[in-house]
Amino acid sequence: MQLADHHRTGFVGLALAGGGPEGAIYEIGVLRALDDALDGLDLNDVRVTVGVSAGAFVGASLANGITTAQLVRSAVGEEPTDHPFRPELFMSPAFGEYAKRGLQIPGLIWDAFRSVVDDPKGTSGFVSALVERLGRALPVGVFDNGPLRAYLKKLFEPAGRTDDFRQLKNPLYVVATDLDSSETIVFGEEGEDHVPISMAVQASTALPGLYPPVEIEGRYYVDGVLNKTVHASVAFEHGAGLVICVNPIVPVDTARAVAEGAMRRGRLTDRGMPGVMSQTFRTLIHSRMGTGMASYQGRYAGADLLLFEPRKDDYRMFFTNVFSFSSRKEVIEHAYRSTMEQLRDRADEVGPILERHGLTLRTSVLARQAHNVWESVGLSGERRILPTTVPTRDLRDALADLGDLLG
Repeated sequence: MQLADHHRTGFVGLALAGGGPEGAIYEIGVLRALDDALDGLDLNDVRVTVGVSAGAFVGASLANGITTAQLVRSAVGEEPTDHPFRPELFMSPAFGEYAKRGLQIPGLIWDAFRSVVDDPKGTSGFVSALVERLGRALPVGVFDNGPLRAYLKKLFEPAGRTDDFRQLKNPLYVVATDLDSSETIVFGEEGEDHVPISMAVQASTALPGLYPPVEIEGRYYVDGVLNKTVHASVAFEHGAGLVICVNPIVPVDTARAVAEGAMRRGRLTDRGMPGVMSQTFRTLIHSRMGTGMASYQGRYAGADLLLFEPRKDDYRMFFTNVFSFSSRKEVIEHAYRSTMEQLRDRADEVGPILERHGLTLRTSVLARQAHNVWESVGLSGERRILPTTVPTRDLRDALADLGDLLG
């Protein structure tokens, strides 16, 4: 959307929202499509990149010179020069958190008993005191995203890459939330740029309930999505005239999913708590993002914003399991193809906005009958990853998992 009737000349910025492993995979597919379809855009040389949660992971990779083609190949385990990205990095059990909380239980039980002995006429009995105190022993996170930080630290070790915000060619901003003050913290800005990029991304991806808060210099940080969804304002405030936003999180409309057989029934309650919580989270996040986008019109006169996200009837993004190799492939394929279709369908709207900022649509690319992301990144012919049958996909995934277990 255009944010005002007049425009200002300004460089292009990139703002990437969160969305967990699935969101990261989706964003990689979208960005590869933009790379192929937009002339004049170099996603490794964007003047300002802003990332939150999974978007911080992708943005940090781009800012370090890792190309969209490398990201695609890495996501499906076909990038020989880099460590393959596996969604399991986001889902390592937080054994350290479990142990730390478990060790507190004896002391908490004794504390509850002592409180009743010290105040036998108190209104709360032993059971009530015990329940209250044992609540402190509940883990503050189910998973540990420490492995994600270790992965990024190793990924940024080779020459030409860095784990230091201050050594990047162009500014990178990673958004997190200070848990105790609820304030937004932008790592990479002056005063916060000494924190390693890998640690900042770990903090930005620490969604409360799923991951423990990340301690940095005595403060605890969690996912930046708590305050805003995309944080495009950070790019505008640093001078961007056009901000390209990618948001993978939208609520799903189940009517089409039922019609096309992706769901047997049109009730998300049939999928249990995960389905209900996912839809609730997506609805809240997307509603708040719409409010934030609307506010930009009055705040950044003359600036332009282009948003790419799934449609509400895009049930593939709701019902896929990106921990399956074949599903990761399908999400990338789908994100790439649907972005190409969006650019073609919105050419009359998008083209003039891009031209104001020195970019143009490659009409010859958009006019193609079929858009193949694998040929785009050099995975064609024998190396092309297109499983033929469900049993074949399941067997390959099982063999890959077995190989991991055996080291």
